[in-house]
Amino acid sequence: MRRLLITALLLLALSPSVGCILPAFSGDRQRRTQQLIFTSDNMRMFLDEWERFWFLDQPSHLTPYRTHGGII
Repeated sequence: MRRLLITALLLLALSPSVGCILPAFSGDRQRRTQQLIFTSDNMRMFLDEWERFWFLDQPSHLTPYRTHGGII
């Protein structure tokens, strides 16, 4: 019983360092590269989406030159 408990505690202690049981990306190099590119593009575009949601992509009214910024 003691050996089973020690083994369970050892497995529990080592489990965070092992990683996920199912890999997040494919094992094939070409497919994994394509998946990583798609993932990085999505994260790269997130900042643009955030600025568009909060209307931060509009021209600033503090610029030294006059900018309308709306539909004329």
